[in-house]
Amino acid sequence: DNFASIVEGVREGRVVYANIRKVIFHFISIGMAEILLFLLAIAFGLPMPLTTVQLLWLNMVTGSLQDLPLTLEKAEGNELTKPPRPVKEPVFNRRMIERVVLNAVAIGLASFAIFAWLLQQGYAVEDARNIVLLLLVLFENVQVLNSRSETLSVFRHSLLSNPLLIGGMVLAQIIHIAAMYIPAFQGILEVKPVPLNVWGWLIAASVLLLCINE
Repeated sequence: DNFASIVEGVREGRVVYANIRKVIFHFISIGMAEILLFLLAIAFGLPMPLTTVQLLWLNMVTGSLQDLPLTLEKAEGNELTKPPRPVKEPVFNRRMIERVVLNAVAIGLASFAIFAWLLQQGYAVEDARNIVLLLLVLFENVQVLNSRSETLSVFRHSLLSNPLLIGGMVLAQIIHIAAMYIPAFQGILEVKPVPLNVWGWLIAASVLLLCINE
């Protein structure tokens, strides 16, 4: 019978619901991008862009380290100024669908274009896969930043409000870099270190995703 408690309950419920949407958006947009990447490779008669083990690594190791901290995002501060959502509105409303499609197409097309270009330049399939896998890990890190809010700019959302998220991003990148240098992982994942100039244009490609979302 305490009105303040009811208000706080509504606010907290909206925070939880928003965080569920953030995780779904991140997970589905990356997954759809991977599907698009493979479909394009099949359509153009190219080798598979990733091996099965690389795909599992991307989704279950590096990706999970970024998805889980999204559930702990703090309130954005405008929860109680928004009107109630329609009771029958699905999680995949128009806004969610538009954002998923935009990001999946951007990631999938960019990854395929780089993979096809590498093969055209004479790179071995294994080397092209190694570079595309690194690109997708970078895309995951950028995409998790894009997933933090449906309305706020990345630059208006303090990184310090969710230190676990930043830790997850850094850890995911460190784990993948370590795998590129550790012989046992090199054999299993078919990965190896890439030159600094390749790092440069892969980072530039991943930052372009941030610009598209902004």
